[in-house]
Amino acid sequence: MLSTPDTASLPTYYFKRTSESTLVATTHTGGAWNTDEQHIAPALGLATHIVEQHRMRRHGDAMSTGRLSFDILGTMPVGEIEASLRVLRPGNTIELVEATLGHAGRAALVARAWLIRKYDTAPLAHTHFPALSPREELPAWDPTTVWPGGFIASAEVRRHRVDAGRAMFWVRTPVALVANEDSTPLARAIGLLDIANGMTERLEPAEILFPNLDLTAHMFAEPDGEWIGFDTTVSIGADGIGLTHSIIHDHRGPIGTSSQILTVRPMGKTR
Repeated sequence: MLSTPDTASLPTYYFKRTSESTLVATTHTGGAWNTDEQHIAPALGLATHIVEQHRMRRHGDAMSTGRLSFDILGTMPVGEIEASLRVLRPGNTIELVEATLGHAGRAALVARAWLIRKYDTAPLAHTHFPALSPREELPAWDPTTVWPGGFIASAEVRRHRVDAGRAMFWVRTPVALVANEDSTPLARAIGLLDIANGMTERLEPAEILFPNLDLTAHMFAEPDGEWIGFDTTVSIGADGIGLTHSIIHDHRGPIGTSSQILTVRPMGKTR
């Protein structure tokens, strides 16, 4: 079993704000590929948190965040990071915003989010995505038996693994996204999505690198509850490219999808 941090002695949050535009990452953000670098999952949640704070200030509950696309430009240390937001396409029906996280003046993560005005479509609500088994029916699984790092150690997982590259699982974390700040259910859910790439690996992490370069989430319902469900498939092509695709659930059923493009290469190759 891989060694993990003593969570009892750690903070209860992933990030703490130090100014309007800077935050400090805690040990809970430690990565799985390199524990001195941040796992990108909490950073995706933080970028969404920044988007959601803007949405609530500008639009309140009149709009939802429907699509979030994240491009991962580089790594960030477990330390101070910089955050900013700009509006690319303002509007009261649809709006496009961009949040950027970085370190030492260098952008490491760029998130773009479409904000969409709410309308009452409850009579039309449906999906043909298949339902996920309730979390109570899935066995508990300890992901630290495969992966190191503070973020993985902070997650509680219940999983049914069908095969290498195919699994259904539920994830939650007791760790707050940002100290002393309320986060929306969407921000907390997005902060868990990147875990999908390591929950049913097709390849042995000690021998093959397969980090994702992006994550795109399309959400047709706002998450409810602390548990997020994943129906995940990992695909690998013949030329060093892979895809991790998940149907995202909460306790009511499917609520969206998430996709991650992977760069697949033998250990020792340039990252």
